[in-house]
Amino acid sequence: MAQVKQVQVTFDCAEPRAVAEFWKAVLGYVDPPVPPGFDSWDAFDATLPAEKQGSVWACQDPDGVGPRLFFQRVPEPKTVKNRLHLDVRVGTGLTGDERVAALEAEADRLEALGARRVRLMLADEENESCLVMQDVEGNEFCLD
Repeated sequence: MAQVKQVQVTFDCAEPRAVAEFWKAVLGYVDPPVPPGFDSWDAFDATLPAEKQGSVWACQDPDGVGPRLFFQRVPEPKTVKNRLHLDVRVGTGLTGDERVAALEAEADRLEALGARRVRLMLADEENESCLVMQDVEGNEFCLD
């Protein structure tokens, strides 16, 4: 059986760089190293054909632990709920009101970055509380 070495999560979006900048701020990620021979990603992007400029962006965990995130421009808008989403784990080990307070505090920070709250799902017999949110282009994710 093949051994998985890395995972990349790919987002379809209208504005790859804007979505990447949002997720960089959420997760503390950084841009990948600039290709050899270029001073910046903007300089690299400027060498692409006009129709390809701004069509992709990426970010990665500076410690190399989390998955790389890749953002690609697609022509169609998002129309339905994601079939896959990221859980941003900010309440690990917390329960009850303490957990909800941690989720709310992070939601406040992310709203300032352009995220939108969808709904708070309070703990039940099976699950702890989580807060469903949307990124700058409406992709759902959870504060967990």
